[in-house]
Amino acid sequence: MLALLHIENIAVIEEADITFDRGFNALTGETGAGKSIVIDALSAVLGHRTSRDIIRTGAAKAFVSAVFTETEDLEVLSEYGLAPEEGELLLQREISAEGRNVCRVGGRPVTVAQLRRIGASLLDIHGQQDGQQLLDEERHGAYLDSFGGVEAEHAAYAECWKAMEETRRKLRSLQMDESEKARRMDSLTFQISELERAELIPGEDEELQQKRDLLRNGEKFVSAIQGALWNLGGGDEGGGALSGLREAGSALSGARGLDGQFAQLCERLDALYSEAYDVTETLRDMESAFDFSPRELDALESRADQLYRLKKKYGPTVEDMLAYLDKCREELDQITFAADRSARLEKDLARERERAMKAARTLSDARKAAAKTLEERIQEELRALDMPKVRFSILFAEKEPDSTGIDTVRFLMSANIGEELRPISKVASGGELARIMLALKNVLAESEAIATLVFDEVDTGVSGRAAQKVAAKLAQVSRRKQVLCVTHLPQLAAMADTHFCVEKGEKQGRTYTRVSRLDRAQRREELARLTGGETVTAAILEGAEELIAAADDYKKKLKN
Repeated sequence: MLALLHIENIAVIEEADITFDRGFNALTGETGAGKSIVIDALSAVLGHRTSRDIIRTGAAKAFVSAVFTETEDLEVLSEYGLAPEEGELLLQREISAEGRNVCRVGGRPVTVAQLRRIGASLLDIHGQQDGQQLLDEERHGAYLDSFGGVEAEHAAYAECWKAMEETRRKLRSLQMDESEKARRMDSLTFQISELERAELIPGEDEELQQKRDLLRNGEKFVSAIQGALWNLGGGDEGGGALSGLREAGSALSGARGLDGQFAQLCERLDALYSEAYDVTETLRDMESAFDFSPRELDALESRADQLYRLKKKYGPTVEDMLAYLDKCREELDQITFAADRSARLEKDLARERERAMKAARTLSDARKAAAKTLEERIQEELRALDMPKVRFSILFAEKEPDSTGIDTVRFLMSANIGEELRPISKVASGGELARIMLALKNVLAESEAIATLVFDEVDTGVSGRAAQKVAAKLAQVSRRKQVLCVTHLPQLAAMADTHFCVEKGEKQGRTYTRVSRLDRAQRREELARLTGGETVTAAILEGAEELIAAADDYKKKLKN
């Protein structure tokens, strides 16, 4: 459950700490005082989309943190390697004026998407406009699936549907008219022939470049080798470094035995001669191996030009061109034998459609079974919300299979006895929409692990006895879930276990909002204000006290 909400620089709230309790928590206050800002801050820390416009004027950044308890069993935390500390999970989000977001869970950085996924498993916000979602009939099927727990049936169907769509895609790729087929075959045949005539060899373009560089500089290589050989070996008349080293060694050899130093010098000269001799032989081998031929260079240049032209059409490397050749052969083969393949794919598609339809029927049966239960549960909830004459029904119509199945699901209702069932969008008033959505939320919440439900002015369009019924329903829900409710109705506020007042004021020329927890006496005054406005009389105060007392009696009955 939500234990603490800390807010800094969100709209007119400079700083606030709100400590929530179990059960029913209500927030009241004048219109514009900042009640919905508290919900906006809560949405932000749960990872919902927000804007830097919520940052308080003059502040560089906004910051929200929330502490949740009893989160040890959340699977999503283990997926991200997170865990509560001492039974508490801390969510934080910082929004800068430049639009940057810094999100943390348990002190560890997370993305906004990760924060949103974790937040969705902790708390559900039912906003003022959620009732309008009932008017969108495309959402009705999703509501039913959520209630019915048909994940296994839906997954089985989705697998069949995916296989069927893949086969259908392959079949479409084979279908073309005869003239288009002929043009494509001619194009592929030409490209294959051109690439095959080139007799491409993997890696030859790199080897070709090396040979070209060598042959283009052949005269320089030959001149360098011959110059080095002349200096080492000399010419026909002798001379050269080798001859000089040999003669120097002979001159010193006579003194080798006279002194140890001469012996060392002789050994060094022998080593120099051996190294120079090896270098000379290596150069002679290079000279004999190097065969500079202008004709060979012309052949290499011609081949390089051929590869260059092919690369412009078929790929930047020889490997890419060979891959393109394989692709062309495969496509030509597919077109050539398209009729045979199409026939096989048609048979495969028929089998896969049969399997998909079987899975779709199973999914549809599961939905219809769930629909009966949902109808009964919604009727029960509506009776408890002072709508005993309303009939609620779920209509099924079959459609062509798509990713969701074969069912078109529509919620129907009749607001008065004797009236036929019609789409909700045609007959429901604003107050009825709010109560139907509340009923649906309550039913769906029973099967969800979310511990906290937030209702932002769900009392819109509701008053009198209906308001009392809504208050009683929220009190019932708060026995098994933590409930946070922003409201203008004294009936709802009186039913709260914990009551907060949101007040707006001025300080040093700036508007600020304060959130205060009310005691029994302050609650009575706040309920009197909600009932009588600016004029609060003794009779109104007495009525407020009666509301609180009646609510306390009702909650005692719930406990029993």
